[in-house]
Amino acid sequence: MVEILLRPLADAFMQVGVFVALLVAPFGWARYRWGHRLDDALVRHRRLGPLVAAALTVPPGCGGAIIVMAVYSRGAVSYGAAIAALVATMGDASWVLLAADPVLTLQLKVLLVVTGAAAGYVVDALGIAPRLRHGAAVAEQRPARPAPVVLPPAPVRLASATRLHELGVLPALLWLTLGTGATVSVPVTFQLLQPDNLYLVLGVAGTLLAVVAFARGGGKLADDDTESAHPTSMTQVLRHGGHEIAFVTVWVAVAYVTWSVVSHTTGFDGSQLPLFGVAGVLVGALIGLVPGCAIQIVFAGIFLAGGMPLPTLVANTISQDGDALLPLLALEHRSALLATVLTTVPALLVGSALLVLT
Repeated sequence: MVEILLRPLADAFMQVGVFVALLVAPFGWARYRWGHRLDDALVRHRRLGPLVAAALTVPPGCGGAIIVMAVYSRGAVSYGAAIAALVATMGDASWVLLAADPVLTLQLKVLLVVTGAAAGYVVDALGIAPRLRHGAAVAEQRPARPAPVVLPPAPVRLASATRLHELGVLPALLWLTLGTGATVSVPVTFQLLQPDNLYLVLGVAGTLLAVVAFARGGGKLADDDTESAHPTSMTQVLRHGGHEIAFVTVWVAVAYVTWSVVSHTTGFDGSQLPLFGVAGVLVGALIGLVPGCAIQIVFAGIFLAGGMPLPTLVANTISQDGDALLPLLALEHRSALLATVLTTVPALLVGSALLVLT
């Protein structure tokens, strides 16, 4: 019971949730302080649009790609820039990989930025530009001076950037549990301590708290939107960060528990799945067609559990669009549907190339 169920639940919180929390806070603070400058650079440097758009997705999560989708829907950047962002983003699965293997995640981000920028420039060079529903023209098709683009207002400096009474009891309790868990999880990760009963209790309690937070949020796949991508206070950063941590923890727990139950009861080790070789690359790319981050997080969890090789993961990370595709579907459904097909092409190419090289 402990090894099959409780240990995976504890590991989901202590090995992933805690380290996601250690990353969410500084990245959220950076977005709060300097996010608008990065967004403005995307509009000002139009010719570098695909490269800048791909670079905006380097921070974990979906915020950077969501901003690019909003700017594209106003006609401020080319369709190639939108494709570059969708190819380069790893969505919330990046939190899982970054917490488990920072070096590999950094290598993947470099590969994704290069692939995304290249794909974006190819799309623009081929003249692929779906007509926007709102009649906005793509910026590169206008030889005249572009019309000014109104960006969201700069963050308002409050007397107290973080107000605990506005944060809410559940997010505050989740962050407190994460902080407590970090005092145990970090030494265990660096093999300074052995995981004991305290590790197990804190981990299971943290995962259950994440489940409650996830359920209180309506069980949504995510709440990423242009507002959360432009936080106006640290309170908003922590509130949205808590939701993101709970979301990631729950789906990692699903992956860990499922894998544990199946492997312990049947001896299944993953080699029976079509996740290896060319079939694996194809499956990874096709799963990336599913919008949202939930199934992509589960896919990353399977990789960390040893259930698939790197080329399959790479094909999935390139093909998947995270939560950024959801607002694009609402704003420009034709562009979104074409984009999810276009991002599959570099996924198959790069995944197959990596398969040959390895």
